[in-house]
Amino acid sequence: MDMQPTMPPPPSSAQPCYRHPDVQTGVRCTRCGRPICPDCMHAAPVGHHCPTCVEEARKEFRQGPGRRIAVANAKAISVTSVILVALAAVYLLEVIQGGAGSLLEGPRTVVLVKMGAAVGLFPLGSDVVGIAIGQTWRLLTAMFLHAGLIHLAFNMYALWIFGNVVEGEFGRPRFALVYFLTGLFASAASYAFMPEVFIPAVGASGAVFGVFGAIVAFNWNRRHTALGAAGLRTAIVILLINSFIAFSSGGAIDWRAHLGGFVAGLVMGFAAEDWTFLTRSGVPAARRLTFALGSLAVFGATVALVVWRTAEIKQLFPEVF
Repeated sequence: MDMQPTMPPPPSSAQPCYRHPDVQTGVRCTRCGRPICPDCMHAAPVGHHCPTCVEEARKEFRQGPGRRIAVANAKAISVTSVILVALAAVYLLEVIQGGAGSLLEGPRTVVLVKMGAAVGLFPLGSDVVGIAIGQTWRLLTAMFLHAGLIHLAFNMYALWIFGNVVEGEFGRPRFALVYFLTGLFASAASYAFMPEVFIPAVGASGAVFGVFGAIVAFNWNRRHTALGAAGLRTAIVILLINSFIAFSSGGAIDWRAHLGGFVAGLVMGFAAEDWTFLTRSGVPAARRLTFALGSLAVFGATVALVVWRTAEIKQLFPEVF
């Protein structure tokens, strides 16, 4: 006669698992004391935890140490890095839209206009697009578009060098405001003073020159120190080199945007640093006030340039409107 092995009966202290009532178990959660079967056991430093306690512990971690860790990780990511990633991602979209042949030279002008290049007026099929007909968002989108891989590489390299310096000195919020406001003013300056209405402009160089202008202002305020004087000399040399390249490019480089961004950067840089005309105590409230005034001045000038140029274009091309 064959003898079939039998399982020993559960101990007298066994109880149904709180999640599987048909399973008897003698193991309890070391955190809450609920009876748990092997399928519900989660190993813990001491004993086992039930699924409910594990979920509660995860929730507590997310709301406590986890949140602090997430905030710390977010603070560790610089605005400069985020902008660089955005520039690279947008250029990838340009290549996708323009085809594989556009990797080095960038997509065709029509593609750039469709993606948001800054242009006064541009015939696109049966329609006419441009800033002059109300598409002011092009002032912003143009800052993320580039006319070729070399164009992108130069701007990203310059932003990586100068952006990290300004962000480290000004802080992330003020740096972000400097970058985008000076970039918008640079786009507006290009739109306002570009003789040809139908030529689109793209590139982050206007904003990069804005950051560069903020560096010059920062070092000018510290020119009495050895470090500030050295930084100012370096900035002037780089400015002269870039000016020579821009004016000798035969129009390929939009020097209007570069100059506009640089001037706006000077204004915001001095506003962020030179608050002594209001107070000699250097209190944070005075810093915030002067920086806010400088930011409003740049934004107001941006709006004024767009309004002025749009009115002029409407007079030149009344048939479009």
